[in-house]
Amino acid sequence: MGNRSDRKRPPMLKQPARPEDSRSLVARAGVAGALGDGEAGEDAWIEVIQKMDAVYAELVENQVELEAKNAALEEAQALMASVFASMADVLAVCDRGNRIARVNRALEAVTGRHEASLSGEPFASLFATENAAAVDDMLARAREDGAVTDCELSLRDTAGAPSPFVMNCSARFDHKGRFAGVVVVGRPLGELRRAYKSLNAAHRELQEAQQHLIFSEKMAALGRLVAGVAHELNNPISFVFANMHALKKYGLRIRTYLEAMNDGVSGDALAALRKELKIDRILADIEPLLDGTLEGATRASEIVQDLRRFSANQTETPEDFELLRVVQTAANWVVKIARSRQDVAIHVPEGLSVHAPRGAIHQILVNLIQNALDAMDGDPHPLIEIDATEDGGFVALRVRDHGPGIAPDGMQKLFEPFFTTKPVGKGLGLGLYLSFGLAQDFGGRLAAANHESGGAVFTLSLPKGAWHGA
Repeated sequence: MGNRSDRKRPPMLKQPARPEDSRSLVARAGVAGALGDGEAGEDAWIEVIQKMDAVYAELVENQVELEAKNAALEEAQALMASVFASMADVLAVCDRGNRIARVNRALEAVTGRHEASLSGEPFASLFATENAAAVDDMLARAREDGAVTDCELSLRDTAGAPSPFVMNCSARFDHKGRFAGVVVVGRPLGELRRAYKSLNAAHRELQEAQQHLIFSEKMAALGRLVAGVAHELNNPISFVFANMHALKKYGLRIRTYLEAMNDGVSGDALAALRKELKIDRILADIEPLLDGTLEGATRASEIVQDLRRFSANQTETPEDFELLRVVQTAANWVVKIARSRQDVAIHVPEGLSVHAPRGAIHQILVNLIQNALDAMDGDPHPLIEIDATEDGGFVALRVRDHGPGIAPDGMQKLFEPFFTTKPVGKGLGLGLYLSFGLAQDFGGRLAAANHESGGAVFTLSLPKGAWHGA
């Protein structure tokens, strides 16, 4: 048998003073002899009681956890119910057989039926008869593709009349990823149409305001350029004016010579008169004078056309044109009104053409060159460099100044309306914004960066036209 004190006892749970309490419980219960006499039977009962305590503790713990999960579930259900109730759009949840499982108050209000009466009904029964095939198709496509949007269907209202809605249908899945049914959300079509109508009206007003803004900026820029344009016009007009004066004098001499011939003057006397009136010199000079006059008139006409394009308040059709002449015209207009002397270095190949609205390119260049001059205000030797190179199907036209460059915090806002770093009264901050929009309108792009050698460089990417050069 061995000594009782040497017998190995079963392991005990860590519950202080528990054995003494268990022994007392066994003694009071009078069951000490049920599992045997003496200390061995008593120890067996103690072990049974301790295991029961452990099971009870686990049950209590599980009960607490279950109550916590139940409270969370009730909270989630309350949240879902509040969402269902507060939705203005109609909503229905269907099972795998396309039968109604849940609906919200908005759908109850439209149909005039409570959720209890709708539960288990085919979803298609909510719609007008002529929509049955379209409803089945929507549900089938949602099951196959996962989601279907913008289906125009007519729900039957409380009177049974069709009420048009725009429906969106999405598949739903259970915790194992298996298809469990669909969720359908709809909004009255009339409400959407009203919203779209208001949106379109606001968009039209915005477009009109933008066009007025562009035209106002054009007129403001044209006002600043009047002196330069006048100087540009003055040269060819003065040339034509001088040539016409010369032609008038030549005309009087030729008339005198012809009248002498009609009066019968001949021989030496006619030859002397011809020499005196310098008829031979007039005949040699008259063709160059006419060519020069025609060239001056053509140049004046081109300037007027540039002015008309620049100030036109209408959409201009893109065309192929040589870039160099437009660059030179824009530079001349801006430079002629500058308060200080500046150098403009133009490196644009002759014959390089682009496909774009000529007036828009002219306006963009005027804005960029003017900005370059403003950036170098106070510089005793301002220099603007303009060059162009081909880049695939585009022409990259760059306008660079030698000013302080663009600050990092201003780079992101450079093309926003009314953003300007100029003093009050020096600009509205619309030039770059409008130039950016004009470039986008004809498929171009306007970008800005700081040049590695200092100053800012603006790059205007233009669709390339036909090459007219040699």
